[in-house]
Amino acid sequence: MYKILKKKVLNPTVVLMDIEAPLVAKKAEPGQFIILRTHEDGERIPLTIADFDRKRGSVTIIFQVVGATTERLAHMEKGEALCDFVGPLGKATHTDGLKKVAVVGGGVGCAIAYPVAKKLHGLGCEVHAICGFRSKDLVILEDEFKKASSNFVLMTDDGTAGKQGLVTNALKELIEAGHKFDEVITIGPLPMMKFVCLLTKEYGIKTVASMNPIMIDGTGMCGGCRLSVGGKTVFACVDGPEFDGHLIDFDEAMSRSNLYYHSERRKHEETCNLFKKEVK
Repeated sequence: MYKILKKKVLNPTVVLMDIEAPLVAKKAEPGQFIILRTHEDGERIPLTIADFDRKRGSVTIIFQVVGATTERLAHMEKGEALCDFVGPLGKATHTDGLKKVAVVGGGVGCAIAYPVAKKLHGLGCEVHAICGFRSKDLVILEDEFKKASSNFVLMTDDGTAGKQGLVTNALKELIEAGHKFDEVITIGPLPMMKFVCLLTKEYGIKTVASMNPIMIDGTGMCGGCRLSVGGKTVFACVDGPEFDGHLIDFDEAMSRSNLYYHSERRKHEETCNLFKKEVK
């Protein structure tokens, strides 16, 4: 069993948890993910590792409440335990030799971008972190990003925090100001990553995008996480989750990600109603 050591609500729909998982923490690296089950009959869901503490033997996960399992997970409290917590899975972010990088995150994807920025900053890389949110109420990890970057730019759609606009606006400003990046790493909603990659392609800047499609077994056997990259079929769980952003078929990925939207919402509503009945 994997005990919840800490729980913190970051905004109305995003929750941070530290999980006691010493073997996972021992091997974890930025960019990798875990698969968990809240209870024996629960579904398996993938969550990217947001941070880890090898000495403490803990792994941090940050998740958005969107479906039945994340709703159930959000109702768990410190001291309770998860049934399964398997990992680390996937390939770690490539950081060797990078001297100047832009890390571009959007929404809850910033939780995945943070450990990448943190590691690069710790290696002496000049990190320009750009984080985008819809509004001030949804901003997460602002202080953490400021510590893990040489330059931090906060963007919000409505201008209630940081600068108003899109992350692509901020990235374009940096590029046109003369910043020459060895690489751009982008993590967030698929449409955001698509347009970041379209922008960097114009300037010939290598770009890596972190993909989080539907996953089931996390070993490449089920094929549920397949993507088209450079005209070839790859599996995000074993070949990724990071790929050359200029080669990803984002339109196909977005189409596949919407396949289970309605059933996911229905299950989420059923789970919410279940907890409401328990409270009564």
